[in-house]
Amino acid sequence: MSTKENVHTTSSGIEVQTVYGQEDLPEDLEDRLGEPGTYPFTRGAYPGMYRDRLWTMRQYAGFSTAEESNARYHHLLKQGARGLSVAFDLPTQIGYDADDPMADGEVGKVGVSICSLEDMRRLFEGIELAPITTSMTINATAPILLALYVAVAKEQGADLHKLGGTIQNDILKEYAARGTYIYPPRPSMRFITDVFAWCSSELPKWNTISISGYHIREAGATAAEELAFTLANGIAYVQAALNAGLDVDVFGKRLSFFFNAHNNLFEEVAKFRAARSIWAKTMKERFGATNPKAMMLRFHTQTGGSTLAAQQPMNNVARVTLQALSAVLGGTQSLHTNGYDEALALPTAEAATLALRTQQIIAHESGVIDTVDPLAGSFYVERLTAEIEEAAERLIATIDEMGGAVAAIEEGFYQDAIGQSAYRAQLSVEAGERVIVGVNRFESEVPDAPIETMKVSDAIRQQQSERLADLRSGRDEVAWSSAMNAIESVARNDENLMPYILQAIENHATVGEIAHRLRSVWGEYAG
Repeated sequence: MSTKENVHTTSSGIEVQTVYGQEDLPEDLEDRLGEPGTYPFTRGAYPGMYRDRLWTMRQYAGFSTAEESNARYHHLLKQGARGLSVAFDLPTQIGYDADDPMADGEVGKVGVSICSLEDMRRLFEGIELAPITTSMTINATAPILLALYVAVAKEQGADLHKLGGTIQNDILKEYAARGTYIYPPRPSMRFITDVFAWCSSELPKWNTISISGYHIREAGATAAEELAFTLANGIAYVQAALNAGLDVDVFGKRLSFFFNAHNNLFEEVAKFRAARSIWAKTMKERFGATNPKAMMLRFHTQTGGSTLAAQQPMNNVARVTLQALSAVLGGTQSLHTNGYDEALALPTAEAATLALRTQQIIAHESGVIDTVDPLAGSFYVERLTAEIEEAAERLIATIDEMGGAVAAIEEGFYQDAIGQSAYRAQLSVEAGERVIVGVNRFESEVPDAPIETMKVSDAIRQQQSERLADLRSGRDEVAWSSAMNAIESVARNDENLMPYILQAIENHATVGEIAHRLRSVWGEYAG
């Protein structure tokens, strides 16, 4: 952005010079860069990157009933999507079934309503899970939703040792930026490490966590704060896993990350490159990882929802294109592109298809995939990568001094920093220093033409409630009760919960029932 004094800065407050030259390159550039696919992975996670394999084009979708979401998934797969990404409604995210009074008004609204194994079957009807990868944006109830997915895969006869996908499973950012938590931080961390341990033996190709900066950025953080807070959370998860006796060279290979892409193309590219470098050094030097795959930061990117404007919504196509390009130039492993209408409602099928086409055009028409890390050696990009890395490392050091991410969140450090950054950004928009085309400059005197938006019926709750009643009346109450009592017993000790949750799911326990049983042991986090 530009200030009145014509000083240009990035979102992280890094001043941008008029021109960069040889003297601006970091003195240790050769060590910082390495080669693509080798430590410290600054230039990319894999040697050939997109010359060998394109990123996974993964369109995020989920709304209404499982049947309606299933239809959208079939549409996206036919249009060339290579992976699915599931959005769940708020009741599912915070452990309430659709017939719970707490779910009133929210069933199916911001994602699909999933209460039971039957719902998960409907969600993937006609879709073979073995050959695809599925990413599920779910946190507090992530282990339960993973068990539902595994149960469906087992019914399909899939080899669980080859099953691929990701659960977000990142609860720390919920306390800091998003709010869909259930349990206090300490038992939540235990729940996460149970998933790490269980997947190591049962689902070795599954990414057990997607450590997420996306929602931190959406809440108002700068690029450097997004990077620092995300990696600090990652450090906390690694330490918790080590404390539980897990091998860093085993579980470290299944960690993945999830970043935002905003409009400042060069800052975003630099952020992604810096992320790989910091994480590789952290895993090697701090945690003693020796397997290069355990040092490698792999990440998914989603374009910035908070950057989209309701005014002149077709302008969002250009914003999403720039953001997607930054993710590709920065070396993402998978990518979701937002629909142009998402500032107004859930995306229509037309908007979702155009968003997918945006990725396909970048991949097949732009030429940016032809060489690995094409911006490497740029005077500006290399200086910016180093400066973002240094800014993030300073923040991580501050968090370490506070006792780590959990302590920093409990003290409100993340929340205060994000709030202050969001406030400064809003002031700059209101002052006209940060230009939002169509919002605070280049406004149209003609009202925007109405566009079709997605609408979700309130009748879904009634339908889901009737299905739940049928489920409960038809299941084996003795087997269900035994499975639920086992979950409560194990929650009180340190045995791994995942086998017991899967057993309960297969005996037709619901998401809400399992979440409530854990509430009875662990309590709820009040914030």
